[in-house]
Amino acid sequence: MRRLLLIAALLAAALWSAPCSAQARSQLGPLCTTDTTPADQMIDACSKIVALKVFSGEKLATIYFWRAVGWNKKGNYPQVIADATEAIRLQPSTAVYNLRGSANYDKGEYDIAIADFNDALRMGPPSGIIFHNRGNAWRAKGDYAKAITDYEAAIKAGPRSAFSYQNRGISKQALGDLDGALADINEAVRIDPSLPQPLISRAVIWRAKGDIDHAITDTTEAIRLAKAKAPANIMTPPGSVLISAYTQRGLAYEAKGDDTHARADYAAVLEGQASDVGSRANQATAKVRLALLKEADAVPRKAAAITPAAEASPGAAPAAPAVAPAPPAARAQAAATGRRVALVIGNGAYAHVRALPNPPNDARAIAKSLRDIGFTVSEGLDLGRDAMQTTIDDFLREAARSQIAVVYYAGHGVQVDGRNYLVPVDIQFQAGHRMTDAMVDMDTIMAGLDDQIRTNILILDACRNNPMAPQVASTGASRGIEGGSGLAAPASLGSGSTLGAGTLIAFATAPGQVALDGEGANSPFSAALSRHLGTPGLEVQQMLTRVRAEVVASTKGKQVPWSNSSLLGEVYLAEK
Repeated sequence: MRRLLLIAALLAAALWSAPCSAQARSQLGPLCTTDTTPADQMIDACSKIVALKVFSGEKLATIYFWRAVGWNKKGNYPQVIADATEAIRLQPSTAVYNLRGSANYDKGEYDIAIADFNDALRMGPPSGIIFHNRGNAWRAKGDYAKAITDYEAAIKAGPRSAFSYQNRGISKQALGDLDGALADINEAVRIDPSLPQPLISRAVIWRAKGDIDHAITDTTEAIRLAKAKAPANIMTPPGSVLISAYTQRGLAYEAKGDDTHARADYAAVLEGQASDVGSRANQATAKVRLALLKEADAVPRKAAAITPAAEASPGAAPAAPAVAPAPPAARAQAAATGRRVALVIGNGAYAHVRALPNPPNDARAIAKSLRDIGFTVSEGLDLGRDAMQTTIDDFLREAARSQIAVVYYAGHGVQVDGRNYLVPVDIQFQAGHRMTDAMVDMDTIMAGLDDQIRTNILILDACRNNPMAPQVASTGASRGIEGGSGLAAPASLGSGSTLGAGTLIAFATAPGQVALDGEGANSPFSAALSRHLGTPGLEVQQMLTRVRAEVVASTKGKQVPWSNSSLLGEVYLAEK
C-alpha cells in the first residue's frame, strides 16, 4: 500500500506503569501495543483493556489507537476510522490523524484523507511520513504536481525514504516521464534493496518501455523478498505485496507470450488472502486473465482478421469474429509501440424485450470512425449471450498487448444490485433462473482490462433502467428495458485497482435518465460521438465535452451525457 505509520509517542512504558489489574499489566498491555502482535490478538487485547475501564483521557486514546492499528491489519477501514475518531476525541495526535487519514485513503475518500493529513501537519512538528501519505492522496486524485511536491518534502525530511522516492517515480510515470520515474525508483531500490514494492513499480516501467525480461527479473526478486519476510510497514496488509508481485509478473509473462508461467502466477494470485481493496482488484484481474488463457487452450482458434460481424436476424446469435493470436515475440513490442485496439458491439434485434432499431447502425459508424484513426477494431452486431462473451474474451486477449483499449457498446444496459450488465439479444427472463446469468457483467470486462500500462476508454450508449419488470409497457423507443432504476456509476475508478494508465467511462446520459434511440439512423449520442471521434488533436475529455453539448442541444436538454475518469494525463485518440 506504500503508506507509512507514525507510531504514537504516548505509549507503552508510562501506560503500563499506571494502576490497573495485574492481568492488563502482564498480558493484555504488550499484546495490545506491540506492532508485531497478530491482528485478532491485538484487537482482542485492546478491547479487554477498554472493558476494564481503568484508563481515561490520553491513555485510553492510546488503546483506541492501537486497536485501530489492529483493524487496519485486517483491512477493516470503517472500524479503523471509528476507533481513530474516538482516540482523537479523547486526545488528538499526529499519529491518530495519520492513521485515520490512511484509512480514509484506503476507502477512496481522498478529500477526507487530505483533511486528516492537513490536521496532522498543523499539529506539528512537520513529518515526512505525513507529507508522504498526503502525497499518496493527491496522487490518487490525479493531482500529480501536488503529489510530487509532497514527496519532495518527505524526501527532504527523510532522505533515505525509499517509498517516497518510489511514489515520486510513480507520479512522474503518470505524467509520462518514464526516465525520471525510473531514476527515482532506482534510488528507492538502492536505498533499501530488501523492499519488494519498488521492484514491482520498476517492473511496471520496464513493461511500459517494452523491456519484458527486466520486468520478469524484478517481479521474480520481489516475490522472493515478499516471501522471505513480512512487510516492514505495518500499514501494509499481509499478503498484499505478494499478490501485487505475482499479478505484475503474470502480466509480464503474458506480454512475452509465456502463457504457461502467466497461468501459474495468476493462480498464485487467486490463492492469496486479499484483505485490502488493491489485492481484491488484482485478484479480479487475475481471475479474468486466467480464464481467458484457459479458454484459449481449450478452444484453439483459427487465425483470422478482425472484421465486422455479419448482420443477424432478430434473436439470432451469430458467431463472433475470431482474433488471430499474436506471435509471442510481438506482444511486448506491440504494447511498447502504442498498439490501439477497440471492441464495438451494437445490439438491437432483441427477441424477447423491446427491440432497438439503431444500435447496429451506431456500432458501424463508431467502428468506421475508430478504424479511420488507426484502431484495430473487433466488431459484433446483434450478438447472443455466447457470441457476445466469446467476442469480448477474444478482445481482452488482444488488449493484453495494447497501449490503448476502447470499448463501445450500444443496446440495452441495466443495473442489478449495484453492478452494470450489458444485455445480449437472446435474453429471456424465466422464473427460477438468475437474471444476471443471461447478461454480461461490466465488472468482468473492467477487470480484464485493468493494467498499469494501458489506457482504457469505455463508452456505453445504453440506458440506466433495470429489467426487473420487462413486461412493463412503454411508449417510444429508448435504450432502456423498462421497469427499473438505472446503471450504477463507478464510485471511484482508481480506488484499489491497478489502473495505472487510467480509465474513463462515458455514459450516453446522466444517472437515472434514459438514453434516446433517436428518430434517425443513429442515436443522438452516437451521431455526435462519430462526428467528433476522429478530430485530430482533440483530447478525449474535450471531445466528450463537445459531444455532451451537441447531445444536449439536439435533444433540447432531455439527454445529458455523463462521464467518470481516472485518466492520468491527456489522451488523444486521433493523432495531433
